[in-house]
Amino acid sequence: MATGWAGDGAVQDQIDATIKDAIKRVRSQLPQGPGLTHCEECSAEIPEARRKAVPGVRLCVPCQEAHDQEQAGFTGYNRRGSKDSQLR
Repeated sequence: MATGWAGDGAVQDQIDATIKDAIKRVRSQLPQGPGLTHCEECSAEIPEARRKAVPGVRLCVPCQEAHDQEQAGFTGYNRRGSKDSQLR
């Protein structure tokens, strides 16, 4: 595959760096500290099994699912590579 002046493995190195950055960003967003017994959004009780499975849990399952749906729409990266985005 022609890569211009890029060295061998440069494309893979860039992919690996992108993945490492994404993992670091997601891990930084994980809850820290002691978990809550009741959801901070709707005040529903958070089951003990969930509190043990997810350290620092702050939301019940339905509220967490709603939160995840909201976050799924934003990736922070332009993966389409349109000419308009490249010209800016």
